[in-house]
Amino acid sequence: MTGFTLWFTGLSGSGKSTIANIVGPALEARGRLVEYLDGDVVRTHLSKGLGFSKEDRDTNIERIGWVASRLTRHGAAVLVSAISPYEETRRKARGMIEEFGPFVEIFVDASVEACAERDVKGLYAKAFSGEIAEFTGVSDPYESPVDPELVLRTEDESPEESAQRVVAKLEAIGLVEAEVPA
Repeated sequence: MTGFTLWFTGLSGSGKSTIANIVGPALEARGRLVEYLDGDVVRTHLSKGLGFSKEDRDTNIERIGWVASRLTRHGAAVLVSAISPYEETRRKARGMIEEFGPFVEIFVDASVEACAERDVKGLYAKAFSGEIAEFTGVSDPYESPVDPELVLRTEDESPEESAQRVVAKLEAIGLVEAEVPA
């Protein structure tokens, strides 16, 4: 079975992890081995000690891309949920992964205002007040994908609707079999 990576990118609080956590079980129900690489989790294990400078962010994303490439090579459906704010670094990750299987970039699009409203950790409030420097979308740039395979506008649809669109896209491009109605 060919492995592939779904790369969910977007601002903190846009819905990347929430949607990935709905898509994953849907893929498992179709017999896929699913691995999750969540940006917050990776930072506590694989990238512990890295800060939030551009160089450290790039290093973090390149590490995630490398791990995703290895999992893809072994047939996994890899669900990456990482802000990954810089286009060039996402392109490098794509290059590593595409050596072994498809890379599907999914832009989880939500405004800074909507993300701040959803923010249960209070990070946006701290960023707006200047307590957190280099916060993506507030004091540090987020470069929206130029040509993603899929755009999810999470201000206009529920996480479940977004997840259904992801699975439908995977069916359309032949990465998963379409479900046969009972």
